[in-house]
Amino acid sequence: KGKNKTTNHVGAPAFKQTAELELVSIFLTSFVQDSYYKTSAEYIKTLQNLLTKVNPEFAAKAAIYARNEFGMRSVSHVLSVELVKHIAGQSWSKNFFREVVRRPDDMTEIVSYYYSKGNKKLPNSLKKGFANAFDKFDAYQLAKYKAEGKGVSLVDVVNLVHPTPTQKNEGALNALVNNTLKNTDTWEAKLSQAGQVAENEEDLSQLKSDAWTDLITSRKIGYFALLRNLRNILNQAPNAVPAACELLVDEKMIGKSRVLPFRFATAYEEISKMGSSKGVREVLVAINQALEVSMCNVPKFDGETLVVMDVSGSMSGRPSEIASLFGAILAKSNNADVLTFANRSDYKSYNPMDSVMTIRNSFRYSGGGTNFKSIFTTANKKYDRVVILSDMQGWVGYTSPSSEFKQYKKTYDANPYVYSWDLAGLGTMQFPENNVFALAGFSDKVFDVMEMMEMDKKALFNEIKAIQL
Repeated sequence: KGKNKTTNHVGAPAFKQTAELELVSIFLTSFVQDSYYKTSAEYIKTLQNLLTKVNPEFAAKAAIYARNEFGMRSVSHVLSVELVKHIAGQSWSKNFFREVVRRPDDMTEIVSYYYSKGNKKLPNSLKKGFANAFDKFDAYQLAKYKAEGKGVSLVDVVNLVHPTPTQKNEGALNALVNNTLKNTDTWEAKLSQAGQVAENEEDLSQLKSDAWTDLITSRKIGYFALLRNLRNILNQAPNAVPAACELLVDEKMIGKSRVLPFRFATAYEEISKMGSSKGVREVLVAINQALEVSMCNVPKFDGETLVVMDVSGSMSGRPSEIASLFGAILAKSNNADVLTFANRSDYKSYNPMDSVMTIRNSFRYSGGGTNFKSIFTTANKKYDRVVILSDMQGWVGYTSPSSEFKQYKKTYDANPYVYSWDLAGLGTMQFPENNVFALAGFSDKVFDVMEMMEMDKKALFNEIKAIQL
């Protein structure tokens, strides 16, 4: 349709998303960092423009969904501030500011960003919402996220919004204001205490080892903290490595954690740099096993699936890491065929008995252009779904692959679901919106969304709209 046509970031024809879909694409691709085609400032400008086109209540619900369901922090902080002028006077605005807060430091970050924009006075809706949000947190959470030494601390927020103490947090709030609240139960605090009481380097080394061992054996360390500190545990508490590995592969901990899949790959690469000692090998095996356990998040689709990965130059960095890992997970879990494309497309073989990490590492990024047409001229059988992992910046041929897609469907009597998975949130698609499901994001939740999409094309929007304010 003519009204949906536009050009993408390299000047080639593409189809423009609806404002709501573009907003969700931006949200679910943690955009507050530079990408190949856009800087953070440009993304924020795009967001500001979109907020003039969408229903403010939908935008507010989308921010809550991104924060609570996909674990996106920075984007929900930015949106909370950018939404202020659009939701002034709305009866539900204070509820929005309460619900967009998942951890105490969400409040300090939002207030800090609000002031960085030159604003002087917090809106009443934000103050009321944040005052109510304090009811969610106990002493442990308030102590852990005090944000001392930062531009805006948690005690600053307390003094700005004046929360009403509850039975759960009254003592902690008083201690926070009086600067006597200590985060004695966090893993950071236990290690800090070791440093404070040590009399010499040998003593410090033993106390740190004891602290790590206690945190791991008592299961007081969170899953993300465990994954992030594997190097420290290997260096400072080698005797605790077996127990740490046991936690790493714990199915319940993996299920409850919000650690994104690419974090396993990051941890694996970091630990691989430490050599090949017995402890290092144990940890690498555990990371691999943990990633395999996380496969339970991936739905098993009916029929034949084709996973298509963009290996062009613009995918370098984080998008390629995500595409490789998610592509490997999809391929192994669904026994899918794999196609890679840049200037041209090629089928790639892999051993389904290999680990996800081994399959992921077999994919190579060659650079070059992004020829979406070649996907459908290369595909050589009937598929029930085609999952395209790309930044959606096609430029080889300078036209949409719609005609090639149409010909493919005719040749193989196929009518596949096409998942146009935008890994950079750049806002354009290579197909008209009504021909594909446009997805975005890095979370395991996206697999669940894919499953819903095959039942209900508007599932994602329905989930967002169902949020109560």
